[in-house]
Amino acid sequence: MTDTRGTHPSEPAHPTGNDLHLDLPATGGRRAALMAALREAIRSGRLTPGTRLPPYRTLAADLGLARNTAAEAYAELVAEGWLTARQGSGTTVAERAEPVPRTRARRPSRRPGPIHDLRQGQPDASSFPRAAWLAAARRALTAAPNEAFGPGDPQGRRELRTVLADYLARARGVRTDPDRIVVCSGFAHALRLLFDGAAPVLPPAEHGPLAVEAYGLGFHRGLLAAAGVPTVPLPIDERGARTGDLARHPDVRTALLTPAHQFPTGGPLQPGRRAAVVDWARGRGGLLLEDDYDGEFRYDRQPVGSLQGLDPERVVYLGSTSKSLTPALRLGWMVLPDHLVDRALAAKGEREGWASALDQLTLAEFIGSGGYDRHVRRMRRRYRERRDQLVAALAARAPHVQVSGIAAGLHAVLRLEPGTERSVLKAAVYRGLAVEGLADYRHPAVGEEAMPAVDGLVVGYATPPDHAYPAALGALCDILPPCA
Repeated sequence: MTDTRGTHPSEPAHPTGNDLHLDLPATGGRRAALMAALREAIRSGRLTPGTRLPPYRTLAADLGLARNTAAEAYAELVAEGWLTARQGSGTTVAERAEPVPRTRARRPSRRPGPIHDLRQGQPDASSFPRAAWLAAARRALTAAPNEAFGPGDPQGRRELRTVLADYLARARGVRTDPDRIVVCSGFAHALRLLFDGAAPVLPPAEHGPLAVEAYGLGFHRGLLAAAGVPTVPLPIDERGARTGDLARHPDVRTALLTPAHQFPTGGPLQPGRRAAVVDWARGRGGLLLEDDYDGEFRYDRQPVGSLQGLDPERVVYLGSTSKSLTPALRLGWMVLPDHLVDRALAAKGEREGWASALDQLTLAEFIGSGGYDRHVRRMRRRYRERRDQLVAALAARAPHVQVSGIAAGLHAVLRLEPGTERSVLKAAVYRGLAVEGLADYRHPAVGEEAMPAVDGLVVGYATPPDHAYPAALGALCDILPPCA
């Protein structure tokens, strides 16, 4: 039985035990065994002073004892001073009963957070639409069929896949239907399903190396390396990834790209390269993996449509709610070529083990009711204002620093003078400013001859709450080196 505790309306706030877990030996006198078990529970600190015990009739029924046995045990423990009994207040653990000191709690292992946080990758946590989400959850749970509360479908709730197909077609130019969508718990989970595990969708032994952009998340490269997938870097220029370089790697049949907004340097993959890389995949009988991590947040013109729309049978489209809503939701999706859907479901297993069905139903209602669109539009305006504040602060205090990648997304790249990135990052630590260097995102196999390294900072302008943002920008400007 689980020990649940509450309060009695006529008493101060003391814990109450309606259910009480006691281990009684199978042999020996029942009253003595019950008294010994209660003494040990009090002595060990499981039952603290002031804890109200269940009525002796209830305890006797739960333990299969005679009522008189439980009543006599309570009475004797009261006489010994372990318990206190008062008319109308029940039986409680005596205040003077001294438990054994409890084990000292471990100290937190995490270091204190930074004073100012300009790391990329997170939306403003305070912006999550709590009221609208709660209303959507209530509507979704009210309308949910009973089977929604059973074992989950590994493909994801039909309700969510249906509204996702409509939304992605309308907002991102994705060509799909609900049966080609597989729900997952985010981009990293999608990569694991595609390449890792007992039954990956794209076994490394069959598909060979994976081409990736020369700048990207080291976490993703590490995940791929752990799955036994070697990666080949594609250099980047002002028009995006140099996809023409794929022809130099005859063993590569799959490429992972961020075509709407190259991560982290910024800028979309230009139209000619988009068409050419799809033709490359067709000619190689290969695949393109499209990471559309922040496609909704474009500020200077209409969002760039998905690469998947050019050829749904050659592109795996990957998206999530981590930037648009919150990474805490842990919901994402794969839009797959038809021939890969069954393999993806086999990789997930017979039951959904990752994404909550209740969260899926809520997200489906949130999208279907228009709440998601309203939130994205609101945040697009808000993040554009944040971006403009960053640009204005730099223009005023560090006009010599070039800012790029600001047409879309939740971060910008600040170009620094050669050889200054490390010293700027050290200064940031001293000021309590969390910000990342561009070198952290560079693929270790990129040669200087293919793409010279550039010093810079990756500045996330979405993370701080509104009240903390001006101070964070001030700290950022303070650490930037003066004009050479």
